[in-house]
Order: sequence, then C-alpha cells, then structure tokens
Amino acid sequence: MEDALTLVVDGTEPPTAATAAAVQAFCDAAEDRAGSGAVVVRLSGSPAESWTSGLDVTAVSKWERALRRLERLPRATVAVASGDCGGAALDVFLACDIRVVTPDTRLLVAKDAAATWPGMAGYRLVQLAGAAQVRRALLFGEPIEAPTAMRIGLADELTDDLAAALTAVVELVDGMAGEEIAIRRQLHFDAATTSFEDALGPHLAACDRVLRMPAGVAS
Repeated sequence: MEDALTLVVDGTEPPTAATAAAVQAFCDAAEDRAGSGAVVVRLSGSPAESWTSGLDVTAVSKWERALRRLERLPRATVAVASGDCGGAALDVFLACDIRVVTPDTRLLVAKDAAATWPGMAGYRLVQLAGAAQVRRALLFGEPIEAPTAMRIGLADELTDDLAAALTAVVELVDGMAGEEIAIRRQLHFDAATTSFEDALGPHLAACDRVLRMPAGVAS
C-alpha cells in the first residue's frame, strides 16, 4: 500500500485564486500518481463573517472549477474533518468520495453580511442528504453536528481515532483502479437524474471496458 498523497485545507481562509491553485496542484500530483490507492484531504476551520471581503466572482469561479476537478479525480478521495468545518473546508469535504468526521465536527454553511453563502456547497448538500434534511443549514446556517451528518449521509464514519480510521479507508480502496473508480463515481452521480433507458448505454460501455481488460490489469 502506497503512502496517501495528502492536502490540508484551512476553512478559515477564503477560496481565493491561491486556494484554487493549491487544489489544482494537488489534483496534478494525484493524476501523476494515477493508479490505485486513495488521496486524502484534512479539513478544519470555518471563516469569519467578513470572509467574502476581497473576493470576486472570478475567484469563486476558479474555486468551483478546482472543486469539480477534485470531484472527478481518477483516484478515490478521502476527506478527514475535525472541529468546525465551513467555507472552503466544507466545499472540499462534500466533493470527496469518503468522508470521515470526529465527534467535535460541525459542518457549517458560511455566512456573509446578508445571509448564508449561496455557493455550490448548498447544491452538494442537497444532492447528498436531500433538501429537507439540510434546509435549516442552507437557509439559516444552523450547524450540522457530527452525529446528524452520519445519520443523513453526509459523513461515512464518525471516530475519535482518525489514524485508525484513515488506515482502514486507505486499505479499503488499495489496489482499486483510479480510472475505474472515476467511472463508477460518474455512474453513481448520473443515477439520480437519468432514466433507466439513458443510463443503460453508459453502464454497458463500462461493463464492456472491464470485459476487454486483460485479467489483473488496473487502469
């Protein structure tokens, strides 16, 4: 099992062009090591109410593109969150495949001067947990505590032993082909919005891809 490539995201920092560039560089490194195994993002922190000062829509757009790339990465992605997790940290948390939280974790939709921030974290929260489960968090910034995050499907594991949990998760995906994980991920995403008839073709194509592979070959 290879050592997991790791990125640290501080949610107290706004999603500036530099933050987006750090995620893009992480994705570059992960793709350079494409194959089996997981990459890990460690997350904590939530921004102060004045966090949007100095941001513009160009920086936000660059940030969202970096998140989308992370979300489609040809590797399994593991988010490990502790303490308050908002802003950029929440964005990255929701974009990962496997999400681990500690008992003190709180998922926070960041606020600006007017209301909660209308970024794509809201979209991902609804996609993962359903509109009713996250309504108060999206509209009013109510924290989502770790046990609730587990119950509604935003977190996959709640633990006070992050090292052991991370080892178990990395072992879970060890040896699995990164490109194949990306294909399964996309099929999973599409299942929520695609009819059976439209989904059949991509599923058959994925099956055909596997059947054409030499035995034991990973992408």
